[in-house]
Amino acid sequence: KDLIGSGRDRTPNALVQVAVIDPREQYLVSQACTEIVEGSRDPLFLTGVTFPPEYPASPETLVKLTVYDVRDKARDNSSFLGSATFSVSDLLRSKDDQLTLNLRSSDGVLAVGTVLVSRVNMGEMEEGDMDHITADVQQCTLVCESSQGTPIDKDNSPLTGAVFKNPVCKVYKFQTVDSKWMLVREQMEECTLSFSIPRQLLHLYIQEDMRRIQELRDLGELSPHWDNLRKEVIGRYGQVIAAYQETLAELNKITGPSFKPSCSKAQRYLEFIPINLHTQRMRVTCPRQTDAFYDVITVGAPAAHFQGFKGGGLQRLLSRHEAEKKSFSTAYQCIYYSPEHTAKAQEVLHSVGHLQPLISGLADQLLQAAQQHSMAGLREALKTLAGKTEQFVHALKDELVKSALLALHTAQPGYVTKNQNQTLPGHQGHSHQDHLSPSQRGQQGQSPPQNPGHSPGQPSATDSPVVVCNNVDGGSQTAPIREDGQAPLKRQDSIPCHKEYDEEEWDRVWADVAKSLNCVIAMVDKLQEQEPINNNQEQPIPKQVLADVITSHNPEGDWREQLCPLVVRLKECVAEVVVRARRAMTFVLLQEAACSIPQGLFLKQRRDVVFSQALAALACGFVMRLYAGMEDKGFLRQLHLVGLVAQFESLLSTYSEEIGMLEDMEVGISDLHRVAFKITQAKTDDPCDLQPVVIGRRDHYTVEVPLPRLAFQTLPHEIKEGKALQVYPVLFNVGINEQQTIADRFGDISLQERINQRNFEILDSYYKSLSDKVPSECLPCFQTQMDLKDLLGTLGQNVVTKKRKNVEILWLAGTICRRLNGIRFTSCKSAKDRTSMSVTLEQCALLRDEHQLNKDYFIRALDCMRREGCRIENVQKNIKCRKYAFNMLQLMAFPKIYRPPEGTYGKVDS
Repeated sequence: KDLIGSGRDRTPNALVQVAVIDPREQYLVSQACTEIVEGSRDPLFLTGVTFPPEYPASPETLVKLTVYDVRDKARDNSSFLGSATFSVSDLLRSKDDQLTLNLRSSDGVLAVGTVLVSRVNMGEMEEGDMDHITADVQQCTLVCESSQGTPIDKDNSPLTGAVFKNPVCKVYKFQTVDSKWMLVREQMEECTLSFSIPRQLLHLYIQEDMRRIQELRDLGELSPHWDNLRKEVIGRYGQVIAAYQETLAELNKITGPSFKPSCSKAQRYLEFIPINLHTQRMRVTCPRQTDAFYDVITVGAPAAHFQGFKGGGLQRLLSRHEAEKKSFSTAYQCIYYSPEHTAKAQEVLHSVGHLQPLISGLADQLLQAAQQHSMAGLREALKTLAGKTEQFVHALKDELVKSALLALHTAQPGYVTKNQNQTLPGHQGHSHQDHLSPSQRGQQGQSPPQNPGHSPGQPSATDSPVVVCNNVDGGSQTAPIREDGQAPLKRQDSIPCHKEYDEEEWDRVWADVAKSLNCVIAMVDKLQEQEPINNNQEQPIPKQVLADVITSHNPEGDWREQLCPLVVRLKECVAEVVVRARRAMTFVLLQEAACSIPQGLFLKQRRDVVFSQALAALACGFVMRLYAGMEDKGFLRQLHLVGLVAQFESLLSTYSEEIGMLEDMEVGISDLHRVAFKITQAKTDDPCDLQPVVIGRRDHYTVEVPLPRLAFQTLPHEIKEGKALQVYPVLFNVGINEQQTIADRFGDISLQERINQRNFEILDSYYKSLSDKVPSECLPCFQTQMDLKDLLGTLGQNVVTKKRKNVEILWLAGTICRRLNGIRFTSCKSAKDRTSMSVTLEQCALLRDEHQLNKDYFIRALDCMRREGCRIENVQKNIKCRKYAFNMLQLMAFPKIYRPPEGTYGKVDS
């Protein structure tokens, strides 16, 4: 108190800088800085100093407080007023955990005021403690958080330490409406998953593409036309693999911080790494209340920043490419396959590859049970075998497989269509194109025919009984066009005719699997009939009526000998089906790749990049939410019954290159629906064994999250059994900067409107599913009593309302997400400037709505967090400067509540 200003009759704008002096090293380390309290000789500071448990402080450590008079906030112009020094042991031994120190001038002679230092422990505040922190508001009060941990220290547990690193902590005290005081602690951390998830994904991408190359080679001999296309597709895959291997090698060299700074967003080798991924937790301690925790994950918009946005983002590029594919498919004599057909082909490939070894292993278990004469084991093995075999047969019950087998047959050398010599007069045949690769055609500027190709299973009215011949001679020239515009069919009399394709052959091969299984079931039934009934509890398997079952066998012979031929036949039938199905589906993917080279693979790479960033962020958020909810039975029940909503808040504008970022982000967030999570028991409690692991392929990934044994044992049975845990990603976007002002007045905001409307429908559907399956008691309790259904109704009205910069959409979506136990994300281009404004606003709104923050302290609290909180530290980490990247003209376009305090922004590289 009684501060003396730096000028005559001047009331100081006080600020306190805190530094730590290590007595052994004898040098100053800057630790923290308070906010500026303007025009007061007796300032009351809301910002404190935190010493986290890992900080190497000892009782001998000295703390130096330096008070400045800030003359010009915009230019950082300040004058020294005085300083004071104390040791940690002085504070620990002080009465009522308070020290009153005299501030001395630079020569140590003149007293320029006093400062009161208070020590507190988060989570151990009683009402009396809250009162005495600022019992005399005429004191220059500074709060110091103790390094002593608390029994429920979620911020610094060994569990979080395995995945979250390098914490930055800030502490504040704010007054409530009833004149009490709350303590607020911010903690921001990096996440090891920023790099580990992209590394794992790159490894999986490489493996998947190498498998695809091998599958293409396994197609066997193809006609010159298709063989040339196959070679080009394999070459393109090889280029992608080489690029991914190079990127992975560079990533493996990186050590140091666990985040990618915003200034590196366009670096090639870092394009798979999310930008500026951090977690932030706000912890609130109030009198006679349990501590409250509020988490948010901040990350730069998942987008292909290195590749740029000149042609737009993924949403626009994919739509344009899909339209072009229909034309190119006819030009290159391919069947057009929709994205749904392509996805189905990939699903069939995965299913047969996954189920064949399972069926083979179960068949061996059946024989082992037979050898042991264990009827119970035999029946159990048969039950599982029958289930997996039926699943296998069901996966192949699709017209796509049948039509693809025919297409593959026509692509083999020497194939002649069944009715080639019976072509009706006037039938429009397919012209024979020059055998240039798709990329060569593009270089020569030839336009593909505009008539679209046909989707499998959807023959058009003009399709005649003539089977399309995909077998084009690689050395032929373009056939002359007749005067009537029709391309004559080329004579192939010199090519030996293969036997006609039997369309029913696939049905027979496919049905042989079921028949072989029925034979095995019938044999087990007969073996059971021979077995003396000495166990009344055993129930016989229902009899199967078969036409071709083996009816005679040696009743006294060995069970294994009698079952072995049938089991071998089953495995052979399955293997034959797998070979045919795998070749057919690979040919589907070859045709899809052939008519989309090279643009299709470029888009796949772009999608891989965006998905990698999005998945790293999602995995980080899931792990943080899981760790925080380990003791919440309602949350764990919701987790395995329905899953969690992951709500991404975006502040991108719908103008210039940011519209391309938003188009990338929309596809990347949507692709997260292909991800599931599974909780596993870690091998050990070592941090290396607690790192999440990604498995799967592009159309479906599973993230396995290991927990220490003791923590794993507390989980519900369903989660411990390995149930897949679903996540429902939703994205809401509202642009707030000056570019959004241009878009609102002169541009197009339909992308933003469509995103918000579509994702509201997903969120509403999730809420309905949650209401049906999970009791409301499982959801968290909040002070604000507005019903979830009413909040959703208000959000629904806002997303269809034509209103510029309607940030209420973001506020409502965030509130609903927290009410639903969801995972909160906030993004802008770099998660540094606009994101900081949004995160600090949300934190202060939570303090106001949930903890009765005094309305007179709302703006002060907001300025404290923006000026000296974790977000300005995030800016410092990214660009080595404590300035938000705004200028005055930009901020004039911002909603007022999103503007930073004076002196915290300026023109800087972002």
